[in-house]
Amino acid sequence: MIASDSDMSGSGEPQGGSPTLDAASRERLGRYLQALYEPVLDEGLDPRLAELIHQLDRDRAEREGES
Repeated sequence: MIASDSDMSGSGEPQGGSPTLDAASRERLGRYLQALYEPVLDEGLDPRLAELIHQLDRDRAEREGES
C-alpha cells in the first residue's frame, strides 16, 4: 500500500517526489519477496557459470597482487 499524503511528514509531499510505503507494507512486501525468491536461492548454480565466477575471482586476485 502506498502511504497517503496524510502519512507523510512535513509538507505532505513524499521526500524526493517519489512514492513511499508505510512500515507494514514494506514488511509485507519483504516477506512476499523472500517467499518468492527462496526456491531460486536453493537451486544449484550451473557448473559453467560457477567456473566463470571462479576464473573472475582468480583474475581479480592476480591483478590486485600486481598492484
